[in-house]
Amino acid sequence: MSNGRKILVIGELDQKGGYTSLSGELLGGARKLADELGGSVDVLLVASGNQDWKNLCRGADRVFVIENPNVTIFDIDTITTVAEELCKKNSPELCLMGQTDLGRDVAPRLAARLDVGLCMDCTEVKYENDKNCFVQTRPVYGGKAMAIFASSLGRLQIDTIRPKTMPPLDRQEKRSGERVTIADDKIKIQGNVKLINCEKNREDGIRLEDAKIIVAGGGGLGDAKGFEILGELARVLNAAVGATRVPVDEKWVPHHMEIGQTGKIVSPDLYIAVGISGAAQHITGILGSGKIVAINKDPDANIFRVSDFGLVADYKDALPILVEKLKGKAA
Repeated sequence: MSNGRKILVIGELDQKGGYTSLSGELLGGARKLADELGGSVDVLLVASGNQDWKNLCRGADRVFVIENPNVTIFDIDTITTVAEELCKKNSPELCLMGQTDLGRDVAPRLAARLDVGLCMDCTEVKYENDKNCFVQTRPVYGGKAMAIFASSLGRLQIDTIRPKTMPPLDRQEKRSGERVTIADDKIKIQGNVKLINCEKNREDGIRLEDAKIIVAGGGGLGDAKGFEILGELARVLNAAVGATRVPVDEKWVPHHMEIGQTGKIVSPDLYIAVGISGAAQHITGILGSGKIVAINKDPDANIFRVSDFGLVADYKDALPILVEKLKGKAA
């Protein structure tokens, strides 16, 4: 039985109408915190038209849906306004959203409008019962240290969450949440953003966000051909291929492969960094990895400071041998 305390999740849907992997993680984290508080979980979504409502209600007590053809996930001002009114009406204790393009845009706007606390890029959010507060942890100084923030209950706290830091909630077949459609006449279209067209990036193979193993290359590869060798290693390991900002800027690889502060935050079980110097912006994006293996011919490369295993070698010499060894084991 809920005691009136609420947690609001601003979620995102994939093209199939289900939660993105990160939104599923947010829902799992919110459900755990709500159970500790004895409270309930609300979710705010922008409808895509092909939702599986039973699946979307898993872990949530209420799902608020913006169903308006003129509102898309890119209409940040309108989504912020709807979230603002929802917070004023329902008074949640905590609002969670992903450290995504949407979260990075909406969270600071919402916090400023409501004059409440904000913590971005959290790797952990927990409730401390003895102190009656939420405790957030986030990396600072390019991942060189972790900062801890406390926020007392009774005043809304807004947090954006890094991917792979909250365990996703399993499907709960017996849970039946309430669907609340936000009527068109209650949605005030804000701003001047209009979606003209949307094209999905072609992502061959495993998505970085879902990969258990990632093989990534940096400027040290020298050119686009270096990624062909990385691709061979990735195929043997059933891994995804990523890159730092330099290969993206040089147009050796497409933007969706970028990992780091200006790209994707990843948390694979194994991260293999090849020809990557280890700039702070990139390291920030891989700190959640289970194990980091670095291959670089520069023994003083910064990447070795955060790696669990390092090999000082030219990747052109090391990778072919590694691929052959792994193929032999696979056989």
